[in-house]
Amino acid sequence: MGGNSNQGGIDTYTSLVEDGPCDSVKPPRRPTGRLVMHSMAMFGREFCYAVEAAYVTPVLLSVGLPKSLYSMVWLLSPILGFLLQPVVGSVSDHCRSRWGRRRPYILALAIMMLLGMALYLNGDAVVSALIADPKRKLLWAISITMMGVVLFDFAADFIDGPVKAYLFDVCAHQDKERGLHYHALFTGFGGALGYMLGAIDWAHLELGRVLGTEFQVMFFFSALVLTLSIVIHLCSIPEAPLRDAARDVRPEQTSQDPLLPSLGVSEHGSVEKAKNSYGSAKLASEGGGEKPSSERNQGAMSMRSLLRALVTMPSHYRCLCISHLIGWTAFLSNMLFFTDFMGQIVYGGNPYSAHNSTEFQIYQRGVEAGCWGLCINAVFSSIYSYLQKLLLAYMGLKGLYFMGYLLFGLGTGFIGLFPNVYSTLVLCMMFGVMSSTLYTVPFNLIAEYHREEEEEMEKEQQTTSKDPASQGRGKGVDCATLTCMVQLAQILVGSGLGFLVNTAGSVVVVVITASAVALIGCCFVALFVRYVD
Repeated sequence: MGGNSNQGGIDTYTSLVEDGPCDSVKPPRRPTGRLVMHSMAMFGREFCYAVEAAYVTPVLLSVGLPKSLYSMVWLLSPILGFLLQPVVGSVSDHCRSRWGRRRPYILALAIMMLLGMALYLNGDAVVSALIADPKRKLLWAISITMMGVVLFDFAADFIDGPVKAYLFDVCAHQDKERGLHYHALFTGFGGALGYMLGAIDWAHLELGRVLGTEFQVMFFFSALVLTLSIVIHLCSIPEAPLRDAARDVRPEQTSQDPLLPSLGVSEHGSVEKAKNSYGSAKLASEGGGEKPSSERNQGAMSMRSLLRALVTMPSHYRCLCISHLIGWTAFLSNMLFFTDFMGQIVYGGNPYSAHNSTEFQIYQRGVEAGCWGLCINAVFSSIYSYLQKLLLAYMGLKGLYFMGYLLFGLGTGFIGLFPNVYSTLVLCMMFGVMSSTLYTVPFNLIAEYHREEEEEMEKEQQTTSKDPASQGRGKGVDCATLTCMVQLAQILVGSGLGFLVNTAGSVVVVVITASAVALIGCCFVALFVRYVD
């Protein structure tokens, strides 16, 4: 799922560039309008994410997917992402298209997002029009819808990397921070707009009658917003092709991209220096010669380094990753099933009833109310991100971390035990507190850990002759390891919640589980996570 990011996320993403093996030629300053245009990709992506969060579970249930299987849809995409993300990043680093390194992949992933939405929002209608046999229609409808969900999730998760890399490639240091601020701002706008449109009862409006169902209406808006956003994004800032950028590299520089897939790691977080960098840069500028071994083995090294990072990380990094995993497991458990919970439990509808039945119409009204709740979550997440700056001086990172988990745990527990329309919508603000906490506090802690280590290395340099650069930590690996916890949380949610719902016979168990996991996370962040004074 998408979300908002504040200064902690900005500092983290900026560190990925600053800690590259070598600096590249400094790009020119970019005007504000160009950075806003660049941020439109995040607006379109988050809009489509909001539509998926609001509609994908109702869509899966309406096509007849069994309860025991519907959460398995969420399991396939994170597994693919965990395995293939370093590979895709490495291929992007070496793309020689005349469009540049990043924009071809952004365009391809956007097309995949459109195709995925077309399949999961329109698959049932297309299959119903083409196939008459009920059994074959059910099988094809379920298969096409699941394929669409997996394809969309895969592309939407992956597109964030090339978009950030595109920003880093073409912007100076000051513009990177400004650009990431606009990314966070338009991410919140896109999510709020997507949830708001999803909350409208399109079936009783003219557009809904013209297009057929509210699923087709949301596909129309999603396709329109994503297409316009990606076109504006791709036209925002010129990107030099790799072969042209290579000619601009000074002899003492290398052309490696600073993102994680370009780094070889010999121990947790330490960057393995490429040998013969002068010769490699010279060969690249001449357009010939054999690539150095570190570049040839780049894909394997990045995957190996990522797995090694998970095993050999220092204890305080491991505890932070575990707390991040607990938090995302609780958050995703609630968010992925929230609209279904509103339709079935709060409103008392039935997604398995005939589409023209009263029970199904009640369920649809519950889904629409759930969209308003998710809209409240997105808006309050943006507001709380700015309030955190004021609260930090009084509570510190430990207080903010603990409060985010505690409020979410209590809020979801109250919703599960006492389901009511108005109290549930009000308590959706607690979802925004948790969302903002997960996107900011862990990355602030990572930055604090790195600052502490840099100070220690500076002191060591004063007493020894060691070069601190030879043993410095690689911030990209640490941030990537933390980010992988989101995908592991998706895997846990996808593999476990279907069984829980099938066993309990009610989706209310999802909300209670999210509350229990969040409260366990409260204890963990208070007792085991290390905070820098």
